[in-house]
Amino acid sequence: MADKRDYYEVLGISKGASADEIKKAYRKLAKANHPDLNPGDKAAEARFKEVNEAYEVLSDADKKARYDQYGHAGVDPNFGAGGGFGGGAEGFDFGDLGDLFGSFFGGGFGGGARANPNAPQRGESIRQAIAISFEEAAFGCTKSVSVDRYETCGSCHGNGCADGTTPEICPDCHGTGTVQVRRQTPMGMFATSAPCTRCGGKGKIIHQPCKDCRGSGVVRKRKTIEATIPAGIDNGQTISIRGQGHAGKNGGPAGDLLITITVRPHELFRREGTSVLCEAPITFSQAVLGAELEIPTIDGKVKYDLPEGTQSGTTFRLKGKGIPSLNGRGRGDQYVTVYIETPRNLNREQKEAMKKFADSLGENNYEERKKFFKKFKK
Repeated sequence: MADKRDYYEVLGISKGASADEIKKAYRKLAKANHPDLNPGDKAAEARFKEVNEAYEVLSDADKKARYDQYGHAGVDPNFGAGGGFGGGAEGFDFGDLGDLFGSFFGGGFGGGARANPNAPQRGESIRQAIAISFEEAAFGCTKSVSVDRYETCGSCHGNGCADGTTPEICPDCHGTGTVQVRRQTPMGMFATSAPCTRCGGKGKIIHQPCKDCRGSGVVRKRKTIEATIPAGIDNGQTISIRGQGHAGKNGGPAGDLLITITVRPHELFRREGTSVLCEAPITFSQAVLGAELEIPTIDGKVKYDLPEGTQSGTTFRLKGKGIPSLNGRGRGDQYVTVYIETPRNLNREQKEAMKKFADSLGENNYEERKKFFKKFKK
């Protein structure tokens, strides 16, 4: 079962998710990966089976409790079955062997030492995505981000107990969450560690749970956070806001808020690194005679002197008119590619004038044509 993904990860939920949250996540993923909606998609079919398997366990209170305590082994059909080395002592199985090796080597063989359940634990991070404009990505902005997160309960201050009461240290495990179990094995009597059944491995017992958080120590709240988006951020990049994720346990620090940025496409500009690219149409006469152009940039319009004889497809640079570097060191450039727009719907007089103009030109006025036909003759 080492190749199986964590069921909470499969459904995209935290370990403290409620039954409604588990059901909501399952319905969303089951619908998205249903074979009827993805005919012939083997990957979607595999995800659909994985989602159903995860929901079957996490929606059942008994199976969920065993999974939370023992992982995938806890929901295996053979969990707790007898057997062993060719019919040895009753009750000995490979789980016992894992505990045995775990007691010798400190874990890593299906068992071993468990972390102190009362030690401070860092809260889980929250992932969020927001969309911003091209200009907001270039120059930075501030965005309000609303998240649902678990916060330390204000009524019990995180201990899970009703007002005026305190949790009792479990008398069986003395707060460690584990107890020593003596087991008879084919190799003799061994003492191994197992989760304490009296406190459920928590190390403490709450006799009067807090009414607001129902003993969990955290409550779910919707929070609006002002996120500062740095200048120069690009599409797909993620920023981290420390301490704005889910609350920690036992006085541990809160997780982080991770915000992934989506930059909406711009009508005129494209981006490559810190460079801004755009195309600008020019007239035939502007290309021939040269002209003063008005070019749009992310800073506004700027003037550019187009030299006479400019060819269609020529690219020129506007220095320092690109995207600011994310580290704050300088800016990129803007590159403008001009193309000649051929005039349409000419009247008779304009056509005659154009023909006279064309007849007045010689081959020496067309360098690229001369090069082309010279190569063609070769």
